[in-house]
Amino acid sequence: MGDSARRRSITVKSRQRSWCCSFAVPPASPENLKTRCPKPVSVPKPCPDSLPHASPQSSKSGLNMNLVNRIDPRRILSPGRVSPIDSDLTVGSMLELGPSQTQSPAADITVPRSRSGSFRAPNEGACSNSSSSENRSGSGSGSVDGDLYDLRLKLKGRHGGCLVLEMNSGVLCSNSVVFADLIQEFNKKNNKNDKNKDNGRLFEKTRTVCRIEVPDVENLGVFRQTIELMFEDNENLIKRLLKIGVYRCIDILEVSAGIMFTKGVSACLNYLEAVPWNEEEEEKLRSLFTRFKFDEVTTRDILARLYLHDAGDSQRNLAQQLVWSITTCSDANARNELKSLVKGILCRSSVYEKDQPDLNREDFYAICQSCLGSLVNLFDEAAGTYPQEKVAKEGKNKPLIERISRQVDNINWLLEILLERQMGEEFVDLWADQGKLLKLHENASPMIRYELSRVSANLFIAMGTRKLHCPAEARSALFQAWFGPMLSDFGWLQRRKKGLEMKTLEEAMGQTLLTLPLKQQYVLFMEWFRCFSKHGTECPNLSKSFQIWWRRSFLRVSETNSFESR
Repeated sequence: MGDSARRRSITVKSRQRSWCCSFAVPPASPENLKTRCPKPVSVPKPCPDSLPHASPQSSKSGLNMNLVNRIDPRRILSPGRVSPIDSDLTVGSMLELGPSQTQSPAADITVPRSRSGSFRAPNEGACSNSSSSENRSGSGSGSVDGDLYDLRLKLKGRHGGCLVLEMNSGVLCSNSVVFADLIQEFNKKNNKNDKNKDNGRLFEKTRTVCRIEVPDVENLGVFRQTIELMFEDNENLIKRLLKIGVYRCIDILEVSAGIMFTKGVSACLNYLEAVPWNEEEEEKLRSLFTRFKFDEVTTRDILARLYLHDAGDSQRNLAQQLVWSITTCSDANARNELKSLVKGILCRSSVYEKDQPDLNREDFYAICQSCLGSLVNLFDEAAGTYPQEKVAKEGKNKPLIERISRQVDNINWLLEILLERQMGEEFVDLWADQGKLLKLHENASPMIRYELSRVSANLFIAMGTRKLHCPAEARSALFQAWFGPMLSDFGWLQRRKKGLEMKTLEEAMGQTLLTLPLKQQYVLFMEWFRCFSKHGTECPNLSKSFQIWWRRSFLRVSETNSFESR
């Protein structure tokens, strides 16, 4: 190897050894430019004397240096200023404001806690400083002058967070009686302090900022929207409410009533009266009217939508009229629809049934008597004993079977309402006392007479399922009158159920029959046994109840006799 080659290899090795084994900074190169760490820049801390509000009085109000550091750099635009403000304004740049925007010390005024407690959760979670905008209603000048913003309103949320609004105190005084009194009180104290400061010497008078704090605000966003409405004229105010909606408008109405913002209260009431409400909004508005009293002239139309005078008597009379109308309705589809509607309203489990008085029992049973009288006339017509003149007027060219079925449907529907309201005991006595219907049933065609057993079936089901509680005499009278017709009509009921559940009917008949005295059970079970052995499935199957009756009547009696003989 030559000398030149040997020298070249030694040089390369020495370079590699010095790079690998040294902890020195690598040589500057385009690849290593990014590895250089910039020197830390020290930011000089501002002098406390140059901070705004750095005074004993300002620290008393809570707007000291600690509050300034917590203010969001992005200042929220609020209704008193529309000047272009840098969204990235920092605390440092705020300290460089000119002397005209540096406020002098001012006393603090705290608004009493809000009387209302139904606001929604606040939207603002942190404290933010919002610059007020120009008065858009025309009460302020068009220039952005610092002298206009002589009031700072601080809202503290009940669930945390706060919101600071800067605005012209004149707008707040002219719209809110509560804030007008507080600002007037502040001005009196401020004028008194200015006289005590100077002993006859002339001095340059600086602008004084009135600071008002509202604690325990349930919803900061709603309170801010209410303040913003003060800067709108009547036309724009309605447009704003249309965009806000009913639910939010009720919240704004509550705040407006609390701070005595008369124009806002009037606008909210006029808007709410002209729009429809859902049930949630109606309940919220009803609750608001129980906690606040408004002008009767303004709220007359809304109260007419919320409350009905003499509701008890009107509700009873209206229920009677509705039931009468349904029982005389000729259209089948409309009648079925209205039956479901009225039954849902009149039932005790209905959402509409709260503190309303009970319906008149006599009115319902008077309607039941009328339907039963019409049913007797229809069976008289089927037997040919009803005057033909009345048939021509009342028949209206409807088939007899259809008219009988409609009256039975009316009776069963009334029975359902009576059972829901626990007033069906008297109907058992009323149905058991229909002697004329029983005689007409014997001579009527099976095609129409089974309709009467549909009423008996519903009564048996109600008693067998423990929905209807009757004395022993009423149960005995019902079985004596309608047990035989039920046995003969059971085959037709099976073929034309019309909503009846036959298994439920069989079990209910057997269970109700077992509630009678054993001697009467013997007569009725033997009648069923003879009918069932002759007609089979055309009769109800009471085998389970028959076995229970047999065990109670004979096995236990024999056990008792054998025990007594011992």
